[in-house]
Amino acid sequence: MAAREVWRIRQAGSLDRLKRESEDLGAPPPGHARVRVGAVGLNFADLAACLGLYSATPKGAFVPGLEFAGTVDAVGDGVTAVAPGDRVIGLTRFGAYATDINADARYLHPLPAGWSYADGAALPVQALTAWYAINDLGSCKPGHAVLVQSAAGGVGLNALAILSGMGARVVAAVGRESKVPFLVEHAGLARPQVVVRDRRAFGTQLDRALGAIGTDGFDLVLDAVAGPFFEPAYRRVRPAGRVVIYGAADLMPAGSRTNWLKLAMRYVARPRIDPINMVSANRSVMGFNLIWLWDQAELLPGSYAGLARYITRAPHIGRRFPFGQAPAAMRYLQSGGSVGKVVLET
Repeated sequence: MAAREVWRIRQAGSLDRLKRESEDLGAPPPGHARVRVGAVGLNFADLAACLGLYSATPKGAFVPGLEFAGTVDAVGDGVTAVAPGDRVIGLTRFGAYATDINADARYLHPLPAGWSYADGAALPVQALTAWYAINDLGSCKPGHAVLVQSAAGGVGLNALAILSGMGARVVAAVGRESKVPFLVEHAGLARPQVVVRDRRAFGTQLDRALGAIGTDGFDLVLDAVAGPFFEPAYRRVRPAGRVVIYGAADLMPAGSRTNWLKLAMRYVARPRIDPINMVSANRSVMGFNLIWLWDQAELLPGSYAGLARYITRAPHIGRRFPFGQAPAAMRYLQSGGSVGKVVLET
């Protein structure tokens, strides 16, 4: 039995309902390991779950959080892949906003040498999302032209690293001018490759960026924004090209509570695709949510191995918050001003 702290929300619908609680954590059950958490990675899925906008949210009270890093304290029966004292990164289907966690050992992975707990907690969800979108769904090849939406976020930066290693040509889209210098310096992009989204002129912006990388269309679009920016990108997808959607930041509420009327208006105005038009245009649109791959743990070793070929340095952490400031960290992520990963440190 171990004492732990968690952030729990009793009913989804408002970030104000997130409360810190103390409780006991039992011994790890068979197939699990108890991990003393050193850092927790934040994701937009955490926000969506707390606001009641995530289809995979547990019913009733729950502890948010999908990824963490820490040290194994104890192991349950049948666990041989990790041992007490091992430094690991981990995935969990909710429950990571905690100082200690009993985690399924299949979802634990060694923390790379020289990485901090914060570095490790910043990796799995967003890097695996980028890898699955680019490799498994996007079938990206050297020389392909790729649009990366939200390029300065966690998934975006991982995607840029992977695409650079693959030899793809990239256009990076962001929502704020303040993020451009970081992308030029950190990701090695030329300024004409970076687009600061303008709702009224996004298509024209994309045409200029495509010209800068020497092509007239995209082979792959990675979209976590959707909304009015979907259609201009979709129209510029080349024959046999693909759009992979793994988020809809345009629908994310700005406040602590969900404004259901405003959300409904945006939902009604969301982009729609005619499947018959997709056939004649020879384009594909695919959507996925990493959490629905939870039951396919056998994919993780290969995915981590693929990432290791391209992710050669620790993820960029834009902001660190103490564990006790989880609500403030979530609101900062929600603001859209973050660059790279936001983490909690215990």
